[in-house]
Amino acid sequence: MLSLSDTTAVVSALRAAGCVFAEDEAELILATAGTPDELTTMVDRRAAGQPLEHVLGWAGFHGLRVLVEPGVFVPRRRTEFLVGEALAQAPGASVVVDLCCGSGAVGAALAAALGDTELHAADIDPAAVDCARRNIARYGGHAHLGDLFDALPAALRGRVGILAANVPYVPSGEVGLLPAEARDHEPLVALDGGGDGLDVLRRVAAGAPRWLAPGGCVLVETSERQAGAAVEAFARAGLTARLAVSEELYANVVIGVRDQD
Repeated sequence: MLSLSDTTAVVSALRAAGCVFAEDEAELILATAGTPDELTTMVDRRAAGQPLEHVLGWAGFHGLRVLVEPGVFVPRRRTEFLVGEALAQAPGASVVVDLCCGSGAVGAALAAALGDTELHAADIDPAAVDCARRNIARYGGHAHLGDLFDALPAALRGRVGILAANVPYVPSGEVGLLPAEARDHEPLVALDGGGDGLDVLRRVAAGAPRWLAPGGCVLVETSERQAGAAVEAFARAGLTARLAVSEELYANVVIGVRDQD
């Protein structure tokens, strides 16, 4: 059994399991574990390949500590770029929707930055909705279970200032190439974007104009390879579309804006 004071043993166990950032991970695990038994279990889970965030029970995202439960998609640091772009595009948004919400990290980050806002999060995965509900509760947020826009209250039509949709965008044939942490421990529905990876994105683009307020924006993360086709999908839906890129975070975000009526 590992000791709460034996940092060296924890680092050694993690390094032996192939954890590249063993020292940093050991620090986080030791700060989270409450007992030697809990520490040993956490290290064993991480050594077995479970995502660090699932082992800890939380992820750092945009300055927040977001609860992340086993089986729920882990928010990526690159997605913080989407949050920043949303805030820059619509700093006065009063209604925010986090579609394909996973843990609800994006919605929570937007609500924390905007202050007084009406927040809704939706996902097709019940485990994700349960997790998101906990993360957005402090902001008075509402979590909904269902397939994209079908999950949302009809009263939101034409009122949404920011529609953030962190859609799955890995082509079906490439899911098997993902790191084992994602492939084996995150839901397939949060990863698989169909044949070319853009199936869900196209559905979001097509439906977004009916839900956005005049001047409202929809933001979707995609890959560099898919970015051109994603911008075209937004434009075909009647949105004014552009691509924002962060080379530092390897992030590509397509932004579509509904014209002012």
